[in-house]
Amino acid sequence: MFRYHPDLLAAPVPRYTSYPTAAQFTDAVGAEALEERLDRLPQDAGISLYLHIPYCHDICWYCGCNTGAATRPRRLATYVDALEQEIALVASRLGGRRRVTHIAFGGGSPNSLPLVDWVRLNHQLLLCFDTSDAALSVEIDPRRLDRAWIDAMGQIGVSRVNLGVQTLAPHVQQAIGRVQPVEMVEAAVEGLRRAHIDVGFDLMYGLPGQSEADLIETLETSIRLAPSRIALFGYAHMPHLLHRQRRISQADLPDMATRFAMATQGHAMLTAAGYRAIGFDHFALPGDPLAKAATSGRLRRNFQGFTEDDSDVLIGLGASAISQFPDLIVQNEKNAGPYRDMIGQQRLTATRGVRRSADDQKRGRLIERLLCDGAAPSDGVVQSRDLAKFINMGIARLHEGMIEIRPEAQPYARSVAACFDAYLRPQETRFSHAV
Repeated sequence: MFRYHPDLLAAPVPRYTSYPTAAQFTDAVGAEALEERLDRLPQDAGISLYLHIPYCHDICWYCGCNTGAATRPRRLATYVDALEQEIALVASRLGGRRRVTHIAFGGGSPNSLPLVDWVRLNHQLLLCFDTSDAALSVEIDPRRLDRAWIDAMGQIGVSRVNLGVQTLAPHVQQAIGRVQPVEMVEAAVEGLRRAHIDVGFDLMYGLPGQSEADLIETLETSIRLAPSRIALFGYAHMPHLLHRQRRISQADLPDMATRFAMATQGHAMLTAAGYRAIGFDHFALPGDPLAKAATSGRLRRNFQGFTEDDSDVLIGLGASAISQFPDLIVQNEKNAGPYRDMIGQQRLTATRGVRRSADDQKRGRLIERLLCDGAAPSDGVVQSRDLAKFINMGIARLHEGMIEIRPEAQPYARSVAACFDAYLRPQETRFSHAV
């Protein structure tokens, strides 16, 4: 069982969905670097596509995503027009219908779009890329899911839907501005399964007014509904950066010890129910592709979290979407208005990013393997005093040429990984916690 170390909570560390992280992005790296990289991409390279829909019908107060209200039909229509043009622009730059292995729609809420527009985007992908063998996933808000959406996703060939559940405790739902009765979630799961679409749940702990009993009840119901995978995230309260979070009072949030207990409880309940723990916040049933990837050592981590997608090239489409290559990470213009204007001028919209040096790539591989496998080769790694502290505490060990994070110490995986982050100042690399 996880052991609580209160002295490891002094400073936050990145989630390491990339290395270097977004904190190292600069406006010195942008569209020109992306153009150059697309031009040099080998013809036989498999690529993944991520399409960002930065709109929701209802804005939840806890949310840290780049999203706005889907209240103006004209705004949605012009955004879809721009995204459709960007798909064609990138495909043209790549010189033909390149092979795509994975397609993910995220947001926001992709089902905040009119269904006909979402179908249009899929048709454009089919025209511009070879998507014949691509796995297609969609993030869905169950409050806006109806039979027409389910039928369309089934016909198009969606393989998995992630439902934003977060919590099933009514008073916590009220406290975060996301009310969705359990019956609504049950109906969504039933309908998606009829369409032969796998279901994943996104859950959260550390929410305002949420008790350990609330989390247990949500987990019990989730286990009963048996999604093939579950992500259990800790709520990050950053009202100084996210104005919508100012509706949540710090005084209503569980303290760090309670958050740790919640994460521990979630791990215990889900693994006892037959889910495999994936990294530090994902869980999957044995037959799910994520669990199979973890078993075979093919688990990866990118801007979507832990994934079975093993492509080295991820192209982000839409406002704020991030593209990642072995030697380059770039992010599109964040604001939808300027993004649309740039696309209207037939320009790629990457405005900030970072070139990954050989050292960045080496450290990135080490950090990714630590987070995905709990172990990484130690050859050539400069051992820091911070790592020595984790070893002395029994959280990590050096064994047969490997750095290993002990299975019971997974909540501290990001803290161990931070020991190898060359961009953190020494005082920032010492302590942190995944909760």
